[in-house]
Amino acid sequence: MQRYSALSIFHRGLSGHESWRPQWRRAAPKAAYDAVIVGGGGHGLGTAYYLASVHGLTNIAVLEKGWVGGGNTGRNTTIIRSNYLFDESAALYNHALKLWEDLSQVLNYNVMYSARGVMMLAHNVHDVQVAKRHIHANRCNGVDNEWLTPEQAKEFCPPLNISDNIRYPVLGAALQRRGGTARHDAVAWGYARAADALGVDIIENCEVTGFRKDAHGAIEAVETSRGLITTRKVGVVAAGNTSAVMRLADVRLPLESFPLQALVSEPVKPAFPCVVMSNTIHAYISQSDKGELVIGAGTDAYTSYTQRGGLHINTHTLDAICELFPMFRRMQMLRNWGGIVDVTPDRSPIIAKTPVKGLYVNCGWGTGGFKATPGSAHVFAHTIANDEPHPINAPFNIERFRDGFLIDEAAAAAVAH
Repeated sequence: MQRYSALSIFHRGLSGHESWRPQWRRAAPKAAYDAVIVGGGGHGLGTAYYLASVHGLTNIAVLEKGWVGGGNTGRNTTIIRSNYLFDESAALYNHALKLWEDLSQVLNYNVMYSARGVMMLAHNVHDVQVAKRHIHANRCNGVDNEWLTPEQAKEFCPPLNISDNIRYPVLGAALQRRGGTARHDAVAWGYARAADALGVDIIENCEVTGFRKDAHGAIEAVETSRGLITTRKVGVVAAGNTSAVMRLADVRLPLESFPLQALVSEPVKPAFPCVVMSNTIHAYISQSDKGELVIGAGTDAYTSYTQRGGLHINTHTLDAICELFPMFRRMQMLRNWGGIVDVTPDRSPIIAKTPVKGLYVNCGWGTGGFKATPGSAHVFAHTIANDEPHPINAPFNIERFRDGFLIDEAAAAAVAH
């Protein structure tokens, strides 16, 4: 039996057509553009939209080697939050969260943003100390976060097992009420339709095969599978493939790519009210609007570009989910997959100019990319339009790895995602 990803079923429609998908012009590439965005996911389409809507640059092309939303945008677990520890991260993710809150109205397309709350469990004394440190740091940065006792956590999420005789007893939880979920593909489609309405060309099935530079080493054209495109500005935001694309321009980045595992269950009636995450047992869970339990696991221990599910990782995760939420023990899993995440040494993104004039890059999000989508796109568009970073993304430059100014959210993100 052929298996489909969550995206492919929604993309094709159960009857084999694209009736679910909003329409935009299927453009053919022109000979020249003011700017080209490589990558037709949420970040790339959002960047094009903000270039047009905020900065007035409408002669823009978005190049996607597959179909719009066919990469990591359609292979994530849809969680949105901004409760990161460090000042730089808190500013970036909270900027994104504020944009999420009004995004459906701004795009005139329902991205299904749901502020149902993100609750992060503490299972030992160290977890409690770390969670409370996050809460205090978040409040200093104007980010909402609060501490819950086990009983309060149970009240907020009734399916949670707070018995003291389980392997990882719940000692409390940190709750960001403004956090929640959104519909992953709808974000890409909403940005695509809005960008198209402003004149942006969205070119699918168009793979970048090389870059051309002038005598001074600046970008002057992009070579693609559909011909040569002249442009002086190129923004690369191709999650999972950034290193390969940037090598075409002789730019090396400190990135590694790992499969990140996730799975969904059969659909059931509404039973789970929020998002619950646990770093100690490395599992997180929410329920989609279609009724599926959306369950996230960890990254594979080895680098890879495969998009397969890791059975051993998912089995461990399901064991933990069944212990924390016994009511789900008889649920059947529908499908699993692996999204490819680019990871930097400090687990924080790069949103910056590169050493090549006219070439910009947005990458290295690890597991934080979806939640940052509108904020990332907004500041990346500013960087491309002005050839200077926005104050929010200025710390996320490439030079920090040379100079030692790391934003080390590897453990400080409250969970590994």
